[in-house]
Amino acid sequence: MTVVYEDNHIIVVNKTSSEIVQGDKTGDIPLSETVKQYLKEKYQKPGNVFVGVTHRLDRPVSGLVVFAKTSKALSRLNEMFKNSEVKKTYWAIVKECPRELEGELVHYLVRNEKQNKSYAYDKEVPDSKKAILHYRLIARSQNYNLLEVDLKTGRHHQIRCQLAKMGCPIKGDLKYGFARSNPDGSICLHARRISFIHPVSKEQIDLEAPVPPGSLWNGFSFL
Repeated sequence: MTVVYEDNHIIVVNKTSSEIVQGDKTGDIPLSETVKQYLKEKYQKPGNVFVGVTHRLDRPVSGLVVFAKTSKALSRLNEMFKNSEVKKTYWAIVKECPRELEGELVHYLVRNEKQNKSYAYDKEVPDSKKAILHYRLIARSQNYNLLEVDLKTGRHHQIRCQLAKMGCPIKGDLKYGFARSNPDGSICLHARRISFIHPVSKEQIDLEAPVPPGSLWNGFSFL
């Protein structure tokens, strides 16, 4: 975890692919608790520290996560995420080059709780939710393509599912059809940028997270 931005009401961190945002059945220490401990030590707080989770990233995904430090910020951020007032941009490494180098994907996703997986359909089906994203090819390497993805909706495994449906599963993502896993268990999906109006000060916040270290992310020639 690396702190990217902090003020009295929010803290934004760059999550690694091994960290979970909230506690789960693994019992591993979640990022929310790591942030609490960081704030407790930094400000030498004797009691409990308030940290509110405003959104999540899948465990194998890296990048920007916003936490609230006050209840006021938490309630307002929750509404902003719910109303799609937070702009999130991701980078994804895929093997296959999409047929169209830029476009909008619209699918209807059905979440399977038991499998922890979503399925994409071209038309509305029972229990489905509409999912929209915009992608464009921004760089290439000898073996891979780098896509920039802007989310229009926030569905379960949306980017992973929709890119796979397009024939471009994310590198390392076995669950959605990539041939091999990454050695560290990550998938090559990174929450690169986030933009929103500060929930309290009303200032414009624009943040960017460095890509994970390693030659794979740095070996691209940008278009």
